[in-house]
Amino acid sequence: MLDVYAFATPNSVKVPIALEELGLDYTLHAVNVRKGEQKASDFVALNPNAKVPVLLDGDLVLMESAAILVYLAEKTGRLLPASGTGRARVFEQLFFHASGLSPAFGQAGFFQRFAAEPQPIAIERFVSEARRIVSVLDGVLAERRYAAGDAFTIADIAHFGWLWRREFAGVGLEDAPNLARWYAEIEARPAVQRAIARVNALVPAA
Repeated sequence: MLDVYAFATPNSVKVPIALEELGLDYTLHAVNVRKGEQKASDFVALNPNAKVPVLLDGDLVLMESAAILVYLAEKTGRLLPASGTGRARVFEQLFFHASGLSPAFGQAGFFQRFAAEPQPIAIERFVSEARRIVSVLDGVLAERRYAAGDAFTIADIAHFGWLWRREFAGVGLEDAPNLARWYAEIEARPAVQRAIARVNALVPAA
């Protein structure tokens, strides 16, 4: 049995999606980041970076959503080509996500919603970057059915997490028809719907 520490966040949802797609049994543990539970000493003992998600598989404690996706794919031999160009394309998209899409969306949302004082230059910088990245990904998906080629992979799962929460960054898909087509297809997958339902259930009722 695998244990996943998570919340209803863009990075957290990636792990249950992968687990549902792979048909692996897991227990989901809520870490309410809205209450700062990720900073509690027992959680920091698992992840010194004090962020969700975290995966436990026996003695292995693994943080960082992209690393977890790679681990699960390699553990099962699915959602990641074993070698060659296909594998390289998946890692290309994972690195693009980790270095571009995720930080741009996260910072765009932070400066619009949580900054103590308005920061127009930061908002303009990160919202513009988030929109530019949407355009880049739309161009990629004009040439491919999925992010890394003809097959659904962990690259699609990685991108989906933040696009699921794109409103946080103030980004839409109205001008990105290829990305909108891709998003609708991923969102309709039964495993994705099950994972979303499970992470949303971690949020306490108001």
